[in-house]
Amino acid sequence: MDETNELVQQRVRKLEALRKEGVNPYPNDFKATHTSEDILKTYGSMSEEELKSVSESFCLAGRIVAIRNFGKASFIQIKDRNGKIQVYFQKEIVGEEPFQFFKRFDIGDFIGLEGKVFRTKTGELTLQVQKFRLLGKSLRPLPEKWHGLTDIEIRYRQRYLDLIANPKVKEVFLTRALVIQRIREFFNGKGFCEVETPMLHPIPGGATAKPFGTHHNALDMELFLRVAPELYLKRLVIGGFERIFEINRSFRNEGISTLHNPEFTMLEFYQSYATYMEMMEMTEELLCSMVKEIHGGLRLPCQGKEIHFTPPWRRIRFKDSLLEIGKLDPVILKDPLKAIEISRGLGLELKKGTSHGRVLADLFKERVEPNLLEPTFITHYPTEVSPLSRRNEEDPEVVDRFELFIAGREIANGFSEINDPLDQRERFLQQLKEKTEEGDSSLFFDEDFLLALEFGMPPTAGEGIGIDRWVMLLTDSPSIRDVIFFPLLRPEKQ
Repeated sequence: MDETNELVQQRVRKLEALRKEGVNPYPNDFKATHTSEDILKTYGSMSEEELKSVSESFCLAGRIVAIRNFGKASFIQIKDRNGKIQVYFQKEIVGEEPFQFFKRFDIGDFIGLEGKVFRTKTGELTLQVQKFRLLGKSLRPLPEKWHGLTDIEIRYRQRYLDLIANPKVKEVFLTRALVIQRIREFFNGKGFCEVETPMLHPIPGGATAKPFGTHHNALDMELFLRVAPELYLKRLVIGGFERIFEINRSFRNEGISTLHNPEFTMLEFYQSYATYMEMMEMTEELLCSMVKEIHGGLRLPCQGKEIHFTPPWRRIRFKDSLLEIGKLDPVILKDPLKAIEISRGLGLELKKGTSHGRVLADLFKERVEPNLLEPTFITHYPTEVSPLSRRNEEDPEVVDRFELFIAGREIANGFSEINDPLDQRERFLQQLKEKTEEGDSSLFFDEDFLLALEFGMPPTAGEGIGIDRWVMLLTDSPSIRDVIFFPLLRPEKQ
């Protein structure tokens, strides 16, 4: 039997003994009146003499994370939702029998406490226990005796242990919660309405991504987890919702990497009578406000580098970026065959029938994207790789669209929407033709969306922002798995 199993068996025996003695090891009637933070904030600056005049008793509850025994006294440290605090047990105060009962507690157990505050000889604010209760018996020891959990695989599979052992991990997810809260406040303040659209779609649409499929038994129909909420949100715009946003979960049946998880969170928003230019301005305002709040300024550490967010951010056209940033031969813009030749020379794999625009997009991903450290808007993408974007009035070969890149990662994608139903039908058909020629059967033709569009949609602009990737930047996290509580992992080998 290994050490962990032996420790578990010891704790199980303790649990059985408690029950035989009539002690409920899992009660649910203790009421905590304060947290560690409440006490530390209110009394943390008081001297030992000042604390002697505090007559109030405090009820706290938390997990025991450290124990030090000294014969007739013990110090423990408990952790609750707001932090940690030291607790002092003295046999002559709690009584002989209760003190002996306490000494049967283990690190990891949950405890309820009542007592008064004082300051130890070393100056640490401490709770002097008068009464206590066992609130939950832990049967397994905490990881690595509370010195931290470092195994990446265990951290992701058993996130609860990661949160217990690594305090900074909790801070990452508190930042994530703050980001979502601030997004809601931002859009509510601009007159947007938060909406919800279906996760189960009869036809996957809104992005060229491979969907997850499922089956609805009662209706005997195939359904798909949404790859994007875009086409349903546009239906709401058609119905008269001129300013809407959704914080949504989307699913794409594709690869997993430090930047990709099959299940992810996005913000999508739409504003009628606006263009992609206003979307860029709004994006600067939204993201800068969060960088300021979380980092106290407009500079952000990122994997050993520093990113400057002071607006206005750089804006450069897609084709210009290939030449200026990617250092590619201008011939690729005019000669599709030369673009293919250069792509293959760089080791890029191209499917049969790949369009010129798609070849340029692949070159962009290879040569430009990794070099976009500072916030940069890439604008005027080729029309053939932007099936839902409005054609540019001056050059119909490109569209009124942008993507935002920070630290070499795509963070946002926005554009002026197509509201011409005939143009949208033609673009869908062309996209379907190209995918068929490439041997890709993952694309569907959404006739119902086209029907809705034929009833008329006002001029509108929309955008999607990847919340997971944005939180990665704000928390300087190297992997998307670090900002998702429970990322998808391969099954453990038995």
